[in-house]
Amino acid sequence: MAAAPVRQRCGSGGPRSQLPPCYFEGYLEKRGPKEKASRRLWTCLCGNSLYFFNNAKDAHYVEKLDLGGFVSLKDDSSRDRNLEAARLILRMKDGETKFTAPNLEARELWKGFLYSVIDVIISLLHFFTRVFLPISRYYRWARSLRECFRPVSRTEAEVLLERHPDCGNMLLRPGRDGCSLAVTTRQDLNGSVFRHYRVTQRDQGGYVIDVENPIPCATLHDVIDALVEKTAGTLQPFLLEEPYEENITYVSANDENGEKILHTAPSSPLPRVPALPPKQGFPLSRSPAADRRILTSPVPASPTNPMRRLILSPSPLTQTLNEELKLTLEKRKTSQD
Repeated sequence: MAAAPVRQRCGSGGPRSQLPPCYFEGYLEKRGPKEKASRRLWTCLCGNSLYFFNNAKDAHYVEKLDLGGFVSLKDDSSRDRNLEAARLILRMKDGETKFTAPNLEARELWKGFLYSVIDVIISLLHFFTRVFLPISRYYRWARSLRECFRPVSRTEAEVLLERHPDCGNMLLRPGRDGCSLAVTTRQDLNGSVFRHYRVTQRDQGGYVIDVENPIPCATLHDVIDALVEKTAGTLQPFLLEEPYEENITYVSANDENGEKILHTAPSSPLPRVPALPPKQGFPLSRSPAADRRILTSPVPASPTNPMRRLILSPSPLTQTLNEELKLTLEKRKTSQD
């Protein structure tokens, strides 16, 4: 029997640095089974638990929800004051927890990552001796789903697929009615051929691709996978690499006429600190062995410090002091002889 969810109050949560790897995070409004009002908390999915922080910069979590007691996860169709917000209900063995995501895209991402972790928990509980499903595989699926989903209309989806044919030919988007989802595809047949498939959620959980012979799917991952498999890999998720700026730009206004001009900030390299000259009166002999030295660190390897050996390049000042010490020792040895 799975353990009941653990909830810890402010001040008793462990530090963020000691939590398991974080697969997804963001703000969610949360209302637990014994809570009368929702609270906006920074939520992190780490390992097989949800950790809640008062804000994104807090070092200690205030609550923890273990997903081991999972029963179901479904959408909540009730309306929110914020028309863009999207709700979902996480049902555990000890009650329901209601979440509100800022928009439909965020809700689908949370569902994808939660299902990924939950699938792993169930697999480990039932098939640990025969099957091991690494979380990295599900993480790649959830990342693919996140990039494949676009909050665009039918026409905008066609334009995206038309403009970027090398980025894939299938994307997931909101449905026209605002409650369902849709998949838009593009293929070449003497020109662009677009197809749109409705994806609805079933009351008992999961999704259905509404075609002549409906295709049931447990998750949105399965919706995408089903279309890829049914077309023998012809349809592929749309993954658009967004470009980044290569220069820093800023806008300033002319003091005289108020005209605004776009400027490009200078991109000159950082000035290098000049090396200290060697101390006069002591000849330096440079050898290859003096170029680099290897220090053995007494600190054991860890996730934050995986390197046991650290390679450092000594400064000219360090080389000068070493040569002075060497000459002093040689003189002392000669005087003793």
